[in-house]
Amino acid sequence: MVKIRYSRSDGFTEELDVAVGESVRDAAIEAGVTGIEGECGGQMNCATCHVYVDRTWLGKTPEIDEIEDAMLDGTACPREDNSRLSCQLRVQPDWEGFTVHLPESQY
Repeated sequence: MVKIRYSRSDGFTEELDVAVGESVRDAAIEAGVTGIEGECGGQMNCATCHVYVDRTWLGKTPEIDEIEDAMLDGTACPREDNSRLSCQLRVQPDWEGFTVHLPESQY
């Protein structure tokens, strides 16, 4: 298990123990983290699991593929250089303390 942090726009942070290989989205949904909807079930069809990867972790995540890149152009809150879909972020063994910031809204 790896500790993953979910930081809401209001400053509240939740920390979860997440299994290696599980998506950041799935762990949040299972734990009831407010701020990640993931309406499509992690199929990369809705962009309601948009997160901002903490800048200290940039470069330690897999590259964005073409489909995710296109979906990020349709997020409710502005896309930034650290925007990702949390359904595409599978927890790695060296991600202890990995932090994502949740947008104000997914709609």
